[in-house]
This record gives sequence, C-alpha cells and structure tokens, in this order.
Amino acid sequence: MINYYFQRSARAVLTIWVVITATFGMIRLLPGGPLAQLEAKLLRQGVPAGQVDAMLQTYQNVHPDKPIEVQYIDYVVALIQGDLGTSISRNKPVMTIIADALPWTIFVMVTATFLIFAIAIVWGALMAYREGGAFDLLSSGASIVLSSVPFYVLGIALIIVFGYQLELLPTGYRSTSGIDPESGLLVFILDALDHAYLPILSMVLAGVGLQALAMRGNAIQVLGADYVRVARLRGLSDRRVAVRYVARNAILPMYTGFLTLIGFNLGGSVILEEVFNYNGIGYYMFLGLDNRDYPLMMGIFLIITTALVISVYIADLTYGLIDPRITTGESNETY
Repeated sequence: MINYYFQRSARAVLTIWVVITATFGMIRLLPGGPLAQLEAKLLRQGVPAGQVDAMLQTYQNVHPDKPIEVQYIDYVVALIQGDLGTSISRNKPVMTIIADALPWTIFVMVTATFLIFAIAIVWGALMAYREGGAFDLLSSGASIVLSSVPFYVLGIALIIVFGYQLELLPTGYRSTSGIDPESGLLVFILDALDHAYLPILSMVLAGVGLQALAMRGNAIQVLGADYVRVARLRGLSDRRVAVRYVARNAILPMYTGFLTLIGFNLGGSVILEEVFNYNGIGYYMFLGLDNRDYPLMMGIFLIITTALVISVYIADLTYGLIDPRITTGESNETY
C-alpha cells in the first residue's frame, strides 16, 4: 500500500508539473506568442521599452530579458508562493481575482454534483428494481434525452422560462447589487441561493440522466449476482438485501466518478457562468479570453487543471478505504 500511495502521489505531482511547464511554454516559447503580442501592443502605444519590460515582469512574474531557464525557475518559484501574476484587464493580482471568484464556483459545482449523484442513485436503483417495466422504460428514455442535451442549452431555456416568462428567479450575477454579508448573513445567503438556483438546476438536469443509467447498470449487475440470490434464499428481508448487498456494491463504482465529475464541472464553469453571467472563475476565464488577458487565463487554467488532478488523486487514495477489496485483491462482491 505504501508503494501504491507513493506511485499515485508521484503521478499527481508529475501531472501538475507537466501542466505548469506546458503553460510556461505556451505563453513564452511559441513564435508570436502572447507576451510578444503584448510587448508589441505596449510599444505601439508609446510606452518606453524599459517600462514595457517592467510591466511584462509584473504581469508574468519573470524578467523577459533573463535566460529562459532562469525565467522558468522564477515562474515556478512564484507559483509555489501563490503569485500568478497581475491581470492586464483588471489591473489586480490574479490570485486576488481567483480567491474572490473560486468559492462561488465551488459552491455551484459541488452542490450540483452532490444533487446529481443523490438523485441518480435513487433513480437508477428504482429503474433496476423495476427492470423491464413501464417505469424503467420511461425513465431510461428520459435519462437518455436529458444526457443528450448540453447544460448550456438547458441553462438558456431555464433563463427564458423562469427568468423572463415567469419572472421567478434572477437571470444573472451571483448576488443582488448592494447585498453583502454586512447587510445580514441570512439575507445574503438567501440572495446567493436565489441566484444559484438556475445554474445548479441546469447542471443537475444535464448530468443526472447519465449517472442514473450508470447506477441502473450497476444495480442490475449486482441483482444478478450469486450472493444476492443466496441472501434471498436465506430469507433475508428485501430491505436488508437492497441496502446491505445491492446498494453497497452498486454505489461503489460511482465513487471515483463523483470526485472526478467535480473537477470536470469546474472546467465546464467557463460556459455555464458566461451563460448566467455568474461571476465565478469560469466567468473571469471567458473575460480574460475576450480581453486577451493571458495572465488571468493561464492562472485560472492552472487552478482548474490542478483541481481536476487533485480530485482524481483523492479518489485513488480513498477508494481503497471505502472498498477494502481494492487493497486485499478479493473478489468483486461484498458480503
């Protein structure tokens, strides 16, 4: 197990290092890259050459005239210290922007992911229990339809229906202007939830169908296992068989997908938050792209990639704790 944990830790660190190195290369080594374009733009605006170098150093944590290997070391050291450079469009440290926006994105994505799996587990189990019946056929069809519609299309539809036609929920932003924690914590929380309903609902509707089908498949496979038949022959109640035997084994394969989906949803926040004008890291990623704000884009890209790597890493380390069969090499059934 020590060797297993070491391999997973080394792989996670290596992946993050590769991402950091690739990011460094993309913005510095490519001909006509972002830094070269920014330098040319500043020079055309009449900014003195010495001041241009100082501005580039502020934006990207390195001095552009230093050797490339020294620039790389300075870049990595700055990242370790939490310095992601300065946003060109907003003239603020990138880390300050991310620190303000990231909690809002995490709230929406983590909440949506929890709801997706909670609904999918119950829905998929019911489909498996009533396999071949009308409920199973209708639910399977609905799951396929939901999983085939992109979340941003659902988001636009929700905005039209609940925002403009029914006027029940706000169509954008993460809170109402003028409402902050100083206005009253409860008022602030309720207002934040009011603005988060539609983004969360669009993610849940788009993601629950696929996960429900996965749970259905897992549960059907478990229901046909020999140990479930033996449990029923022993006269155990349906509730005990469903909870102790079927549910435990059917849910386990979804655990890794749960953690990795959180990481992937952070990447999907770029489109979602632009649709809802929700000021999270995805919104600022799109803003950086629109304004060619490369420090802001690269900083958010690193955060999203690191979050995905960490989520997979946590799944690797903890899966053996919730399923001892992984560490013992035993059969695929839990008795």
